[in-house]
Amino acid sequence: MYLNKTCFGYERFYCQQMNRLTMANHKVYYSNQIIKKGLNDKEMKLSVKSEYACLALLDLAENYENGLRTTAQIAERQEIPKKFLEQLLLTLKYGGYLQSRKGKGGGYWLAKDPGSITLAEIIRLMDGSLAPVASVSKYFYKPTPIMKHKSLLRVFQDIRDYTVDVLEKITFSDLIQQKE
Repeated sequence: MYLNKTCFGYERFYCQQMNRLTMANHKVYYSNQIIKKGLNDKEMKLSVKSEYACLALLDLAENYENGLRTTAQIAERQEIPKKFLEQLLLTLKYGGYLQSRKGKGGGYWLAKDPGSITLAEIIRLMDGSLAPVASVSKYFYKPTPIMKHKSLLRVFQDIRDYTVDVLEKITFSDLIQQKE
């Protein structure tokens, strides 16, 4: 399920960055086991905020045809703390991904088709840059010490490009189909 090690071993590093998403021939599979060779548990990870936001959106995407879901329903099904989920849902709502209705019979639903929402969009909304270092980020650029060495900078640009390429192609509709 892992890509072969090629240029400086960054494909294996990428698999570990994705926090349980692993790559094989450009298809994404869910895995509970991550190889941690050589990284001493210091691999790049998604924030809990991004993970929970993706789980909440996946829950809403699975029920896209059935209408709205309450915060309590999502929290229970996805095992997300309710207060934390409420904050995430507001961020997703202000980002244009959700709509809501208040009061009895209220809840949240997707504002867009699940096939038009990519993992990259949600991770950027929650965490910011997809780049491993700020000096190779397209949208959140900041100078870093890595810029002094061009070959090292190229490696991190390749990691960024590969990560962005994969995450931009995966929609929540794709994730629902893979689950089945």
